[in-house]
Order: sequence, then structure tokens, then C-alpha cells
Amino acid sequence: MKAIIVHGGAGTIRNEERIPKILEGVREAVLAGWKELKRGSALDAVEEAVKVLEDNPIFNAGTGSVLTLDGKVEMDAAIMSSNLEAGAVAGVWGVKNPISVARKVMEKTDHVLLVGEGAVKFARLVGFEEYDPITEERLEQWKKLKEKLLNEGSIPHWKRISELIREYPELLRSTVGAVAFDGEEIVAGTSTGGVFLKMFGRVGDTPIIGSGTYANEFAGASCTGLGEVAMKLALAKTATDFVKSGMNAQKASEAAIELATRYFGNDNMGIIMVDINGNIGFARNTKHMSVAYLKEGMEKPIADI
Repeated sequence: MKAIIVHGGAGTIRNEERIPKILEGVREAVLAGWKELKRGSALDAVEEAVKVLEDNPIFNAGTGSVLTLDGKVEMDAAIMSSNLEAGAVAGVWGVKNPISVARKVMEKTDHVLLVGEGAVKFARLVGFEEYDPITEERLEQWKKLKEKLLNEGSIPHWKRISELIREYPELLRSTVGAVAFDGEEIVAGTSTGGVFLKMFGRVGDTPIIGSGTYANEFAGASCTGLGEVAMKLALAKTATDFVKSGMNAQKASEAAIELATRYFGNDNMGIIMVDINGNIGFARNTKHMSVAYLKEGMEKPIADI
């Protein structure tokens, strides 16, 4: 049974006037993915769905990615199929669609993960043009947040950035992703600009296979939230292990979030999944996580937040 689910990030949306645009964005993404899925390819479906989210500046991926402490964009992305083929990029800049670069890493190289300047050089080599993903809105947000941190006294580090995130939980509304099943293959993909004011060079869970992105013969998963939590729990892989043990995608998603909450508390994580039977699952321990999904037998996608 063909199925696809997308997410637009977990966190708290304080400006609820943005919610209709966010729901419209995930709905548009899942329809783009479904169009490809009907043609038969979960890989194409996931890439196209994530590209739609990357191109929408309301989300923190591709265009509209958040800025690092020193005012730059360093994006991460990964894609993986149930045949254990995978590609990822980390700390990449100057490209429009990191998810597509990650797919090229999977298809054109013998590697899984390319980072920084090497990833950018590879992107140029295979035809990705120079592109500036920084928006005026993100630039203004960066200026205000950095001024707040600097006015508190000393050089900010992760402890203080974490305190800022607790004060402004909407900053966790990062990462986009998609998981699809075409009847034979499961594919998961994730893309992010990371956490606002992250230290330059910081890499989160998204491009780490098994942490933020994973697919195997049992299920696929894409995580969103505070990357350090997903990394420490290898959360995407752990969630697919729950399916292997007999859970469906929904139960496995709930179990994965329960695990994150047990070790790290609330307000830090969300996950979406599809299993080998075409079941869809999603869960979060944050106030919001935008999702949209569609599967055979449904007349139109369901979008929720």
C-alpha cells in the first residue's frame, strides 16, 4: 500500500497566524510527493516533497534556513532507502536544495556523508548552481537574538543557547522531512538549517544515518527537534527497531518519543514514520509539529499541527 507523510518541524508556534501557511506548506509538499509516488518511486516522492518544503521560506530548510552564531547558513540533509543506500551532506551552503545534493552523494559516490567545503565542491561538480538561501526575515531574527545573547554578558555557548531555546521554544521549529512507501521500497529524507545561533561547524542529527534519518526493510523514519537528543538515542534507527519487534508505525513513533522524553524531558522531539505495511505514524513531545499524509484509499491529504 503506497503511503507518504511529511513534517515541517517540531516546536512551539507562538504566532498562530502562521499556522494556516504552515499547514498549506506541508499539504503542498505531500501532494507533490504523492504525484511522484503514483508514478512508482518512493525515492522521487521523498525528494520532491522535501524540495517543496526547502523552497518554502516559512520552514527552516533550504530557503529560509536559520543562521549560525556568526551569521551564515550551514544546512544538513540526508536521504536513505530500505535497500540501505544512503547519501547525506552536512554544513553545506550556497545551494538551493540540500536534499537533492544528498541524493547525488548516494547515487554518484561511494560515500555516505560529505561535509562543508567538500560538499559544496561536489554540488558544483554535479551541476548545482550558486544560491543564497538567507531571507530577510531570518537575518532580522538573527540580529535580534544575537543582540539579546551578547547583552547578557560573556560569549554565548550551547548552555546559554539551550536556555534561549527554552525561553523561545519556537526556535525548535526546525527541520523538514518525508517518508514514503511505494509498495516495494521505503525511503526517508530529512533537511534542516539547524538550530538558530548554533555554533559554526555544528552538525545535528539530520545527516547522521540512524539518528535523524533512517530506512530499512521494516520502516523509515525522519526526526525533528533538538538534534543532540536524536543523536544520543540513535532515534530514527531505534524507531525502526520498534517496528522490527512487532509494533506498527504509529506505536513505534510513540515509543520513540516516550524514550526521548524519559531521558531528556519534554519539548525537544518529533518523528514521522511509514512501515512496510504502509502504516503511517507520527508523534511529538512538543506543542506543535506540522504533518501531512496521504495513502491509498484516501481522497485527499490530511494535514495537522
